[in-house]
Amino acid sequence: MSTATDDPARMTLVEAADAVRARRISSRELTEASLKRIERRQPALNCFIAVDRDEALAAADGADAAVKAGRSLGLLHGVPLAHKDMYYRAGRVSTCGSKIRKDFRPSHTATVLERLDAAGALQVGTLNMSEFAFGPTGHNAHFGPARNPWNPAHITGGSSSGSGSAVGGRLVHGALGSDTGGSIRLPAAACGVVGIKATHGRVSRHGAMGISFSMDCVGPLARTARDCARLLAIIAGHDPKDPTSSRRPVPDYEAATVSPSVKGLKIGVPRNYFYDHATAEVKALLDQSLAVYRGQGAEIVEVTLPDHERLSDLASVLSTSEGATLHAAWLRERPGDYGAQVRARIQVGLAYPAVRYLEAAQVRAELMRRFVETVFGACDLLHAPVFAMPIPTIAETDMQDSQGFQRLIASLTHATRTINYLGLPSISVPAGFTRNGLPTAFQLVGRPFAEVRLFRAAALYEDATRWIDRMPPE
Repeated sequence: MSTATDDPARMTLVEAADAVRARRISSRELTEASLKRIERRQPALNCFIAVDRDEALAAADGADAAVKAGRSLGLLHGVPLAHKDMYYRAGRVSTCGSKIRKDFRPSHTATVLERLDAAGALQVGTLNMSEFAFGPTGHNAHFGPARNPWNPAHITGGSSSGSGSAVGGRLVHGALGSDTGGSIRLPAAACGVVGIKATHGRVSRHGAMGISFSMDCVGPLARTARDCARLLAIIAGHDPKDPTSSRRPVPDYEAATVSPSVKGLKIGVPRNYFYDHATAEVKALLDQSLAVYRGQGAEIVEVTLPDHERLSDLASVLSTSEGATLHAAWLRERPGDYGAQVRARIQVGLAYPAVRYLEAAQVRAELMRRFVETVFGACDLLHAPVFAMPIPTIAETDMQDSQGFQRLIASLTHATRTINYLGLPSISVPAGFTRNGLPTAFQLVGRPFAEVRLFRAAALYEDATRWIDRMPPE
């Protein structure tokens, strides 16, 4: 981990929390620094939908009072965060990035927000996102696109676009995103931060806007693997309000990031599918990341993936059918209130017959079993791209043609969406920069509930390369 400095923007989440606890910095100082960066960078990045300045400062003062009084402090005490605007807080507007919900005030609070509150975290605002979380680029017809902190002409990835931009731009120390087909990993990769999609059911989805109940996952984006490990440990675990949440105990994820080792670990490189569209430039950077692992004692092996084209098709059937079901009434009653791209994408789900949807749902468990036995019988972790190409510009991906947009979605989520269908955990790890100056990343995929192993391998790579220390230009 990098050493904490006098500049709060350079602190990792863990460094910031530890500094507040040790009284090296106050929560108010951290929060004011965050708000100043938001004020300065928001016009260029457009990553926030709303900023709660007064509430955040009042909460920071309360956090400082607790420190002075010697009260018991949570693991995120006094640290300013912001979250994708799809996590409900009772009485507070949650737009879900849409016109339809621009005035929606939920009556309940998301479990993940309650757990972050209990850990002492502050919330300075809500973050931009693709409308209703549909879209891998970050375009939004109502709030405008969030912009990449490394170059605002480029996409952030979506749908957790504001989360990637705000954390990558050092406006906040961490953020929640959501991932149905890559929506945590894509923004993390595009914005040069770490993002983890945990095993399906590892984190409660109560109080989070849904897209596809079979594939939705809640998870964090932050500067480092250790930051994400702390956040995931806080929000993970069974929730009676979400019957699909796992009852498995939550391990000490953060411990896995301290003095990590990969000696003897088998890392699999897929012979088929994942690298099908990878450019030479991206592949070269990913090869370099494999060389780092090899140099640290890991064994690199090739693996062949079963059923992968079928998995990709079934993932699309499942997610778009479930999404269209959730939006069917609004599509009938308020079609003009959707952005054109989002409306076109949701309508695709209306065309699938029930037999296709049921097939996608029924064969899922067997295909997951076969994938796990075949792949993780040969290796411990699978290594693959996140984006197969350098991060494109906002203009290049602003497609009005629905056919072209569907092809774009398929291309951008080629390496991520099947992981959601299988319910497997995956972490996006920064892996350097392409010639256009934008970050790139690889993802590590594990068997169900292998998050400890993912964090260990990600932290080892961070320690060996220090890509995470690079700051985007102002």
